[in-house]
Amino acid sequence: QVQLVESGGGLVQAGGSLRLSCAASGSMFRINVMGWYRQAPGKQRELVAMIIGAGSTNYADAVKGRFTISRDNAEKMVYLQMNSLKPEDTAVYYCYAQGGVWGQGTQVTVSS
Repeated sequence: QVQLVESGGGLVQAGGSLRLSCAASGSMFRINVMGWYRQAPGKQRELVAMIIGAGSTNYADAVKGRFTISRDNAEKMVYLQMNSLKPEDTAVYYCYAQGGVWGQGTQVTVSS
């Protein structure tokens, strides 16, 4: 069974950057879709970015041009590079794998 562990969250000033990492363990066979979601206080969890297969990507409109998702299948890693961060990006960020697998989340806080 696949397990996911996120890292890389923290406190950053507006305009700064962070890189989130998601380490997967277990068999990644048939895991074609992986992604990042986020949940801000009092809000529903929302999709941030998704990577499919060899590298097709989708992004939420709010992060297009600022965030980049990437994947290293050999190392079983998924990354989210976040640039030009805004206070509204503050949330707990969750890694997701096809089949309903979630990580425990990592907090990202952007100060104004």
